[in-house]
Amino acid sequence: MAVCGLVFVLAVGITAVLAVIAQLRCTDAAREAARLVARGEERRVGAVVEVIAPTGARVAVRQEGDGAWVEVTAVRFGMELSARAYAVVEPEVE
Repeated sequence: MAVCGLVFVLAVGITAVLAVIAQLRCTDAAREAARLVARGEERRVGAVVEVIAPTGARVAVRQEGDGAWVEVTAVRFGMELSARAYAVVEPEVE
C-alpha cells in the first residue's frame, strides 16, 4: 500500500514539473512572438511559436494603438496553459 502511495505522489510530482515546463515554454513563445510583432515581423510568429511552445499550441495576436498583445495557449495534462506578452510597436512599423 505504501508503494502505491509513493508511486502516485511521484507521478503527480512529475506531472506538475512537466506542466510548469510547458507553462514556461508558453511564456517564452509569447514573449518572442510579441517582440517579432513589435518589429513588424508578424509573418514569422507562427513558426517561432511552433518551435518554442509545446506541441499544438495556439497563438493569437492583437494590435491596439501603439502596442501588440500576443497570447499563446496549450493544453497539457488536462489543463489549459496560457501566457500573454505585450510589446510596444516600433515607430517605423505599421
